[in-house]
Amino acid sequence: MLEIRNITKVFHRGDINEKLALQNLSLHLAPGEVVTVIGSNGAGKTTLLNALAGVFQIDEGQILIEGREISRQPEHVRASYIGRVFQDPNLGTAASMTIEENLAMALHRGQPLRLRRGTGRSQRELFRERLRPLGLGLENRLTSRVGLLSGGQRQALTVLMATIACPKLLLLDEHTAALDPKTAGVVLDLTTRIIAGGQLTTFMVTHNMEQALTVGTRTIMMHEGQIILDISGPERERLKIPDLLKMFEQASGKSLNTDRLLLAR
Repeated sequence: MLEIRNITKVFHRGDINEKLALQNLSLHLAPGEVVTVIGSNGAGKTTLLNALAGVFQIDEGQILIEGREISRQPEHVRASYIGRVFQDPNLGTAASMTIEENLAMALHRGQPLRLRRGTGRSQRELFRERLRPLGLGLENRLTSRVGLLSGGQRQALTVLMATIACPKLLLLDEHTAALDPKTAGVVLDLTTRIIAGGQLTTFMVTHNMEQALTVGTRTIMMHEGQIILDISGPERERLKIPDLLKMFEQASGKSLNTDRLLLAR
């Protein structure tokens, strides 16, 4: 479904701040596959997600979704079939707009701009239907402004917005890292339920080692812009957190160093 072929990205090429962020990176994801991504600070995790989303153009290589080359498509075009949730709950929603206005905007993302009627009865019922399983009571607050929601409520809404139009690819960039542990657990649970229900092909960057081994069926480790480990199947099922840290050290020659690393939830 997703194929990444030998992509390279260099920032500030030719000056003192030159940074090789992604180097000759290749990866293939099958339809519905959920991959967790871990690595040390500056490993290229978010850069990889930005490259897939079209935030910048890659320097070399190809990115294909369902066999179609998208490497030169701008971000707004890719947004019609790529959903994304950021670490900051304030991103991904419009605070001054209501819940139903945000959901309507997400539902029509990537479609041609035209005059539309306001949210109708059938669309409003769709939003209630999608919000109800979150268990947060948001289905009864459709006309509330998003800026009045808590961080956890807002992040839960962002996850729903990113998936309501059934994207071909879902990108999760440490989307529970800014939440307290209890709220993070709730948001992660609803995320996994939505992914499973829609069989969404997903990249999930995480700093949480437990999540890295329990979410999805495959874990990749990045270091200095490359994938140094790709673990799935029975091998992944047998791994414990100390094993994962040891594997990283053996593959990279360094300890896994990140100031946001969590060994458990």
